[in-house]
Amino acid sequence: MKIYKERIDLESKTQIQFMDITNQVQEIIDRSGVREGQVTIYAPHTTMGVAINHNEAMLLQDFMRIFYKLVPVDDQYSHDLFELRRGSDADGRSNGHSHCKAFLLGSSETVPIERGKMMLSEIQNIFAVEFDGSRKRDVVVSIMGL
Repeated sequence: MKIYKERIDLESKTQIQFMDITNQVQEIIDRSGVREGQVTIYAPHTTMGVAINHNEAMLLQDFMRIFYKLVPVDDQYSHDLFELRRGSDADGRSNGHSHCKAFLLGSSETVPIERGKMMLSEIQNIFAVEFDGSRKRDVVVSIMGL
């Protein structure tokens, strides 16, 4: 059993951004030499998630609309009051909504690898989803297999 790990560095430009990292993940799998196993894509951030879906512009707009509807930016979040009271450690962002969106999405996805390729359908893509942009981020790609 082989274990291989790399990070993908990202920089979001907007508050909510779907960043397609499918090709970057496959390149890491290629470098790993793993032919049969699984890859886990993990966002080590509390205001970012990972998802698998179709990379179609109108669908991504639908996802963004749903996130804004489920977790409105202008609602009151206790976390934002905590950040303000905490003082100098706070980064100045009222981002309780971002934490809630990331919680709903989840922080990782695992995909089987067969013959060195991810077992994704033709229309499936892997997204790092930013909910508190713009920020510099990273995603951990961990591969296990033979």
